[in-house]
Amino acid sequence: MNQHAKIDTAATAKMSPEEWQARVDLAAVYRLCAHYGWDDVIYNHCSMRVPGEPSKFLMKQHELLWTEVTASNLRKVDMNDDLDEKSGVNRPGFTLHGGVLKGRPDVNCAVHVHTETGMALAGLKGGLKMVSQQAMRFYQRIGYHPYEGITEDFSERERILKALGQNRGLVLHNHGLLTVGKTAREGFILMKYLMSAATIQLQMQATGGEMIEISPAICEKVAAQYQTHDSGRGAADWPAYLRILDGIDPGYRN
Repeated sequence: MNQHAKIDTAATAKMSPEEWQARVDLAAVYRLCAHYGWDDVIYNHCSMRVPGEPSKFLMKQHELLWTEVTASNLRKVDMNDDLDEKSGVNRPGFTLHGGVLKGRPDVNCAVHVHTETGMALAGLKGGLKMVSQQAMRFYQRIGYHPYEGITEDFSERERILKALGQNRGLVLHNHGLLTVGKTAREGFILMKYLMSAATIQLQMQATGGEMIEISPAICEKVAAQYQTHDSGRGAADWPAYLRILDGIDPGYRN
């Protein structure tokens, strides 16, 4: 085991049941993202607000692979601090996630990835096209932020938040993708749909054929249907995803 992944049993004993559950859920998000190939060695991040401590959030230690993340080795940080790798966390990740969670109190989980598919979409003018059911989940619910370099400067937080608005997703031009949710399940599921939508669109465009874009009225209908789905039958998919992880390695729960 990586020396940085050691479990602090004294610290975990003091955690509330709500914080511990948030840790398990976020560790699951990291492992699921790795399972689907969205990780990038130790880079990119997912975050989770600590229940009952609105200015605190969880993120992985800088040195850890996504497959090494567990509930107990997640770092708890204050979004109002000014942290970098000396504090054990990635500076760009802290800047991005701290800014999003600070500016969107309705958001508890954020997922950010640099997949080749996501970056390909992020480098295309015109953005996400409404050419698949997966894409329609983001109809009028996704923002776009121009590239400013690696996100180390806190001043960029305001511009990222303005681009995100009240949306559920953000395309960071020439950079990657971001999704936000009230729960770990929502943050992860939205990224899964956004990645799928990007893949489908790029494959369509690669054929050189004319894409069939869906009308605004139908797009809005489907987006609303997904919101109903998420509060109803969709809740059953999160336990199913956890069963996938448990079958591979249940160690994320430790």
